[in-house]
Amino acid sequence: SVCFPGVCGGEFSILRSPQWVVFRDGSWPIPGERIPDVAALTMGFSVEEELPWPGLAVGDLFHRPQATVLVTVKGVDKLPVKGFSYPIENAVPFSLDSVANAIHTLFSEETPVVLQLAPSEERVYMVGKANAVFEDLSVTLRQLRNRLFQDSSILTSLPLSSLSRNNEVDLLFLSELQVLHDIASLLSRHKHLAKDHSPDLYSLELSGLDEVGKRYGEDSQQFKDASQILVDSLQKFADEMFNLYGGNAVVEVVAVKEFNSPLSRKTRSILQASQSTKENPYNLAYPYNSDYSVIFNIVLWMMIGLALAVIVISYNLWNMDPGYDSIIYRMTNQKIRMD
Repeated sequence: SVCFPGVCGGEFSILRSPQWVVFRDGSWPIPGERIPDVAALTMGFSVEEELPWPGLAVGDLFHRPQATVLVTVKGVDKLPVKGFSYPIENAVPFSLDSVANAIHTLFSEETPVVLQLAPSEERVYMVGKANAVFEDLSVTLRQLRNRLFQDSSILTSLPLSSLSRNNEVDLLFLSELQVLHDIASLLSRHKHLAKDHSPDLYSLELSGLDEVGKRYGEDSQQFKDASQILVDSLQKFADEMFNLYGGNAVVEVVAVKEFNSPLSRKTRSILQASQSTKENPYNLAYPYNSDYSVIFNIVLWMMIGLALAVIVISYNLWNMDPGYDSIIYRMTNQKIRMD
């Protein structure tokens, strides 16, 4: 498939995945609004609408990943990361709230990790008993800045190249990389969370690279150095998370220059509605979804089983000899003889 300019913007990449989650090598565009459905399907959850995307194969139904890690990078159309990559068609804002709700509903009594974080916007969402482990994670800009200047920060080992410790934009970018490091570090100290039976979800949104591009320009040395540092940090983060989960985690990266505005999404939905009306002028009922056959078979065979049970029980009751088969009459006859 070929994407026309203005239609495809961004790239969806799979950095690491277990062997039973099969992604095919190809350039099939993935609709931006269906990225959460890809995450849900890889974790074994059902989706409301079928996903006819060739990039994701069925895989092993009896093995599901213990964690999904999705990192969204704003400010660049693609990153030279290792793994399968697919162009994004109609890059609209998305969230993994549906996946988080499914995990919280099905595994509320266990210890799932549900962590959604956007450091530059100071936006954080944690659910579940396990998230007490991540309470020490830096989430506000002041906490992030202070964390960078501690002894155990990434500044002690990261080659800054043309980036500066004294520039707020550079520090914001570096603080997001510090969050990646701290998540893997906290999880390594609490490995029991990665070895339990409940699935975990990590959704991170990084916009520091976008701010570096706006501040210095995309042709600047600072932007090039920041891009390379980000790619190396993401690859290291993916390897660490993959190993902490014993090779049973999916690590994905969404790189997008900028998301389409809500206005364009609204216009697109109106156009879709008008087209569907023209294609269906007789106002016919919508087609059945993928769960119809399952529900039909459950109801059908349950009714057949109940009907057979009623027939057998009725037949045996009708042909029963009260004096020989019934315990009621047997006890009554003995009582009469005793009297």
